[in-house]
Amino acid sequence: MSKPEYQEIIQEYKEQVRILKQEVAELQDAGKSKDSASKRTLQKLEHVTKDLEDANKKIKELEEGNKD
Repeated sequence: MSKPEYQEIIQEYKEQVRILKQEVAELQDAGKSKDSASKRTLQKLEHVTKDLEDANKKIKELEEGNKD
């Protein structure tokens, strides 16, 4: 192979590496966004669970109060 052919191959590889690095960065960003969304969803679930527990406790207290 001649020197220009090697240079062309090297340029193609460099371009492929650049594209792959960009794709990796995009995937990492997407992963971070998913992690963030999952954390927010988990926090909401924890709050809803606490609210449900509090509501059930209040219902039980009211039911016991009505029995008297």
